[in-house]
Amino acid sequence: MLNDSGNLPSTDDPRLKQRARRGSLPQFNIQHSTFSIPIIFIALFFLYPMAAILRLSFADGLSGLMAVLADGYTWRVLGFSAGQAALSTLLTLAAGLPGAYVFARYEFPGKALLRALAGVPFVMPTVVVAAALGALLGPRGLVNTGLQTLLGLAGPPIRIPNGLGLVLLAHVFYNYTVVLRMVGGFWANLDPRLEQAAALLGASRRRALWEVTLPLLAPAIGAAALLVFIFSFTSFGVVVILGGPRMATLEVEIYRQTAQLLRLDVAATLALLQAACTLAMSLAYTRLAARSAVPLDQLPRSAVARRPRGAGQRLLLEANALLILLLLGAPLAALALRSLIGPDGLGLGYYLALGENRSGSAFFVPPTVALANSLRIAAATAAIALTVGVPAAYMLAAPARGQGTGDRAQSNSVPCPLSPVPFLDALFMLPLGTSAVTLGLGYLVALSTPALAGLRSSPWLIPLAHSLVAMPFVIRSLLPTLRGRRPRLGEAAALLGAGPWRAWLYVELPLIAPAIITGAVFAFTVSLGEFGASLLLARPDAPTLPVMIFRYLGQPGAVNYGQAMAMSSLLMLTTALSFLALERIRPPGGEF
Repeated sequence: MLNDSGNLPSTDDPRLKQRARRGSLPQFNIQHSTFSIPIIFIALFFLYPMAAILRLSFADGLSGLMAVLADGYTWRVLGFSAGQAALSTLLTLAAGLPGAYVFARYEFPGKALLRALAGVPFVMPTVVVAAALGALLGPRGLVNTGLQTLLGLAGPPIRIPNGLGLVLLAHVFYNYTVVLRMVGGFWANLDPRLEQAAALLGASRRRALWEVTLPLLAPAIGAAALLVFIFSFTSFGVVVILGGPRMATLEVEIYRQTAQLLRLDVAATLALLQAACTLAMSLAYTRLAARSAVPLDQLPRSAVARRPRGAGQRLLLEANALLILLLLGAPLAALALRSLIGPDGLGLGYYLALGENRSGSAFFVPPTVALANSLRIAAATAAIALTVGVPAAYMLAAPARGQGTGDRAQSNSVPCPLSPVPFLDALFMLPLGTSAVTLGLGYLVALSTPALAGLRSSPWLIPLAHSLVAMPFVIRSLLPTLRGRRPRLGEAAALLGAGPWRAWLYVELPLIAPAIITGAVFAFTVSLGEFGASLLLARPDAPTLPVMIFRYLGQPGAVNYGQAMAMSSLLMLTTALSFLALERIRPPGGEF
């Protein structure tokens, strides 16, 4: 419908406003009926299993719960879990903040490649992270074997026992990109003229950093630190492989009480304690993330970044590039190379042996079958996470009542204090902060009743558990794009007679498609490497690839170790290619 001048009518046209008041103009949004999908999904597949854990914790009233809470061992485990997570967070901030500054303020050749390399470990399965560090620094790692050959030694000269040091190194390796992207992304848009104004008033560069820049960066730094703390607090694969038998975190203890001691009531109480901690941290994270999303004198990144000048700036840039290559690149390269070094030298022997049943076991499952299982589960997880995550993102992106629906209100809207958005944001983030082992335990307990016992063998059980962890990544990928969209485009489509679904399909979907694809790739990659829940839920005859790697790492013999390296390299290659594809399609905006 054209106006008298032959042009599309303005959305400020009185006829448009009259139609909107009559309700004949639908909102340019997903139908509100679909908003129930994420709520129902969270209720059925997260809150219900958590409620089953809660019921089991109180099965004997308060006596069983109080007995676990009165045990000093429980609090030692909790204290150690929080302590190692705090140390991991401090070390990650110390390593990541200089890199965030370099990537935010400087342009240099290879910047995009280094940024992508820094992000690869984050999407790596934890068993691959542990295998990579072992391939570099372990007794059979490249450093030791190289020194043995060079010096003619009979044994490995460097013996780094499994323990806290390797766990902390793995957590820094794993979470470095969280600080680099969250803090660096905010820093890259921060107007440098604020520091220049402070310098004109007599402030030194250090004082301007402490009194001007860091206070503005504080919400982003706090949000990144909380996210690193949550990931380290709920870390399982790294701790159980690299920590050694005496290193017990809440996550490891929940698994031990469930799978080894069969004390589900104690495991449920520990899971309840861990869930309470992660809920508090998730609420704090969402508040800090919302504060860091408020625009504060921001400029485009192209107007902020510059070429390094002087020897000092070039030295800082080169030191951070070297840190990325050594800290993040060396373990990945060592893993790939170690998988090719067999008894007869370089070759594909370990890869060719993946299909061999050397023990003649009737229960042998080829690793190629495990890889197929992982790919199938990851594809199903991506489909479920999109089905649930897209409506959830629309719920969180909707402006609060009274804010209006104009372009400016839509793009810069911040939920009011009485809005349910902060609570929903924390609710949707909670599965990410909840341990995968706790999720697996919740499913085992919830499906223990005779009426639901048949669901334990359902092929959808593991994808549903994985999608709870993957859904927050879909939401975080979509939110910046949805909050920056222009409703006037949909209103113009409605004036031309398009219904809400047709307007969404032909106008809005092409605009948000890169964000949706980004979320799908994230969900696929996260599922591909998920370990904790799969270890509890996977059937012995249908393991995933991370579970198979864990089995081979636990078996003696050079061939088993080499096959574990080969499988880890295949999983590393798959997740790295997925992430590099994600980097090419990721829309500008948020980092997670």
